[in-house]
Amino acid sequence: MNNRNILINLFLNATGWDQAARHHVAGDASNRKYVRLTRSDGTTAILMDAPPETGEDVGPFVMIANHLRDVGLSAPDIYHHDESNGLLLIEDFGDALFTDLIARDRSQEIQLYRAAADVLIHLRDTPVPGLPICDADWLTEMIAPLFEWYAQDVDKTSQTKFFGLFRTVAARTAGTDPVLILRDYHVQNLLLLPDRSGVKRVGLLDFQDALIGHPAYDLVSILQDARREVRPEIEEEIITYTLTQTGDDAQLFREAYAILGLQRNLRILGIFARLCLRDGKTAYVDMIPRVWGYVQRDLGHPALAAVSELLGTLLPEPTPNYLVGLKSQCPR
Repeated sequence: MNNRNILINLFLNATGWDQAARHHVAGDASNRKYVRLTRSDGTTAILMDAPPETGEDVGPFVMIANHLRDVGLSAPDIYHHDESNGLLLIEDFGDALFTDLIARDRSQEIQLYRAAADVLIHLRDTPVPGLPICDADWLTEMIAPLFEWYAQDVDKTSQTKFFGLFRTVAARTAGTDPVLILRDYHVQNLLLLPDRSGVKRVGLLDFQDALIGHPAYDLVSILQDARREVRPEIEEEIITYTLTQTGDDAQLFREAYAILGLQRNLRILGIFARLCLRDGKTAYVDMIPRVWGYVQRDLGHPALAAVSELLGTLLPEPTPNYLVGLKSQCPR
């Protein structure tokens, strides 16, 4: 038995869950692992195993979860925590992931996306915690993986030119009151909790990287989802629904949506290439064409005309041959 398993067994023994049956549940692209614990009486909990030596830190998850519950949303209750060893015992929200519900019954799609939008609308009227702000500098710096992993042949002079141009464009998103943004806000991280009402019917997961930013950021996250195709008509309907509920200036909001969409998707191109080239996770390469499509959609906004012209000369299109080449470089 390795040291990690010993730590986990000691933690579960101290919390009274050592006799529970253990079943691994699907994780994400991080080093965290999740195990569903089931006692003989049927009660369940989720063990989050986030080894600090791999760069994981459960402290932000605990802090943001407590904040979200305080402002009337459904984040998992933290039953027990050992932050120094990266172990949490948290509430089990079940398996009714939005993405699975939509796959089984497409007629629920609009209803579920509206419920997700309602959570973001609710967050606008809540106090923001003390977290860093996603300003123009942060937004620009976070695109760096694009050139480190996806477009590695772009020279430093061209990179500098792009970053300067994008920073100027990103500054146009600064005029709106910032809100808490969860950043990994998509249907794979949302669960339906039918026993709750209102915005609490949406169970929230994977928010430990939350920051403060523009209210369009998380809407882009869920409507330009790298993991599943969101039809343009669905995207448009939810944007329109959000604007109707908030009364935002539609032109300014849509401009910010396109700028933030481009920022997120350029970064994701780099991250997915890195997950392949560094970590050997080839499945992420298959999602690159979808992300590329979102990039092209965002570049169609007039505010990004100059950026579009420059990127057109810098970024390799993810053709089948290009993607095969990426996969061929993945370590086994």
